[in-house]
Amino acid sequence: MQRTQSGIAGRLARANPTTVFLVTLALALVAFFTPGVLGGLLTLLLAGAVAAVLMTTWRVQTPPTRAIRLLVLTLLVTTGLIKLL
Repeated sequence: MQRTQSGIAGRLARANPTTVFLVTLALALVAFFTPGVLGGLLTLLLAGAVAAVLMTTWRVQTPPTRAIRLLVLTLLVTTGLIKLL
């Protein structure tokens, strides 16, 4: 049998989308409502995780999906940097 997906891509494909959404939402809310530098760092950490997923799945996404994901990534980074200041 031939492997069709590598390590992390295979795990991402098997993940329950609802669970992933709810965990990401919870992390984002904690990061947004944590004050000061810690909140900014948590937001930037979340942005890094989103960037890693974006890079891993870039080839299989349609252009509109790519644009939306880049917009979300930009908003996360901007929010994180604003919270750091």
